Amino acid sequence: MGMDEVTAGHLQELRRGTVVLACLVLLETPGYGYGLLERLNEAGFAVDANTLYPLLRRLEKQGLLTSLWNTDEPRPRKYYRVSDDGRRVAETLRADWDALRASIDALQV
Repeated sequence: MGMDEVTAGHLQELRRGTVVLACLVLLETPGYGYGLLERLNEAGFAVDANTLYPLLRRLEKQGLLTSLWNTDEPRPRKYYRVSDDGRRVAETLRADWDALRASIDALQV
C-alpha cells in the first residue's frame, strides 16, 4: 500500500464524521438529497450520492432528521430537516469539534 493510499484512507475517516455534522447544520433549512449534495460539494465536502443517501436514511432512523415528501412538483422530492434531537447532537458535535481543533492547534509549534 502506497503512502497516497494510506493518506486517502485517513482523509476518508476524518471526513466521514464531519459530513454528519455538516448535514445536521445545513438541514436547519429543509432540503432534499440532491440539493444537499450540491451544497456540501460547493462547501468543499467531497461526498457522492452513494454515501449521502444512506447517511440521510440512517440519521432519520436515529431520530436526528425528520422528512416529508413534497408532491407539488412534477417529480416528488423527500425533504429533510434537522429534528430537536438532531439539533442537540449537532451542538454537541460542534463543541467537540471546536475543542479538538483547539487541541490540534495547541500542538503546533
